[in-house]
Amino acid sequence: MSSAAGSLSEPQVLAHTKRRLFPTAGGDDERSYVVADTQFSQDEWRPGRPIEPTVRDRLAPFNHVRIGGGYPDLVGVRSLESELLAVDRLGDEPPLIAVEAKGYASGGVDARLGIVQAYDRLHEANAAYLAAPTAAISATDRTLARELNVGVLGVDSAGDVEALEVPRIVGNRTSSEATALRFQAGAQGVANASFGLNHPKNYLGYPLAHYADGDTAALLSEYDVVGAVDSARQGAAFLGLIEDGPRGVELTSLGQEVVRFGVGRHGAVEAALEEFADWYRSQKRFVDLAPAWGQLARRVVFEYPATELLVTELQTMHDDWQPEPSLVDLVTHLHEVHPTFTVELFLRGDDDVRRRVLTEDGDLRREALADGAVYHSPTVFQLKAMLYHTGILTERGAEPHRLEPLEDVWALREPV
Repeated sequence: MSSAAGSLSEPQVLAHTKRRLFPTAGGDDERSYVVADTQFSQDEWRPGRPIEPTVRDRLAPFNHVRIGGGYPDLVGVRSLESELLAVDRLGDEPPLIAVEAKGYASGGVDARLGIVQAYDRLHEANAAYLAAPTAAISATDRTLARELNVGVLGVDSAGDVEALEVPRIVGNRTSSEATALRFQAGAQGVANASFGLNHPKNYLGYPLAHYADGDTAALLSEYDVVGAVDSARQGAAFLGLIEDGPRGVELTSLGQEVVRFGVGRHGAVEAALEEFADWYRSQKRFVDLAPAWGQLARRVVFEYPATELLVTELQTMHDDWQPEPSLVDLVTHLHEVHPTFTVELFLRGDDDVRRRVLTEDGDLRREALADGAVYHSPTVFQLKAMLYHTGILTERGAEPHRLEPLEDVWALREPV
């Protein structure tokens, strides 16, 4: 990613900026997520101007996210350091950040245009920045940025990024596209991992075992709930049953309701756990095997943000004479109405997949959707299986290597 002074391209500027603003996105920072625009996923960002593979790797994953009146070069969610913001927080939510990058082109660096574009993103973003080569940013540019509340990040030839102007964080309306990025940055996002198990009873058992006296892992094993304790804990967190608190894992209000249900039905949490042994390794649909617990699982699964969106759009497709859409049909339809959310929920985030499936303008290449390998397993396998077990969908999920997307049916069991 090295470059001589005065030759920093727009993709290089953006890659250095991402490293500064989002150093741990997709890693240890669980409340951080960021995507670069799909124009940077191509071999060339302008005719005859290739994008170095190392730059493209740094910028992945890619998506085409509309914020304000256009598509920022970089958009993500993260709590930034005080030297990057005049105000370091907006309530409890990390801010939504948009970046417009400018690099050297035949006409020089149009920093002013980048500032105006960044200002437009403040209709929906909480903070917006221009990132450009330091030497190309004038005093006039900085004055304009201050007047418009746009941050200015100067990038030098070594890749160091300096905050020349810091913006004030602002509150604004949230679009569905912004919501999709916040979903990925939150505790329930599917960016890096989510559901490792495909039966909802494994996740219902976790808050019960956590509440009972004794070691949670030992109880899950003793009562034949589940052996994969880490996956059960992770899935319980994704479903909003538990959360990390000051004293470690704590039950959420939804998790407490699972405990109340178990105690109310069986008299004690241990007695509730004893029933789980009867369901061990059962292949029967859970809502038919254990109707009361299945209905509870249905309520829990419906609280998961992606479930309501899927059910709503599947109902719409049913009403439009597509009662049994294939996975390809579903993803194509969803992308028309919720493009960012669809890409993040269904498609794997690695560079090769996003480049195969998305055009430079963020449109879908339908032919690429026929390959099961492009899909995110926790969605098409585990989440779909849970929607089956709770009586929402007609068919269970399949692992990507066994998936036939054109034949994989996503249909409501009980359309209205």
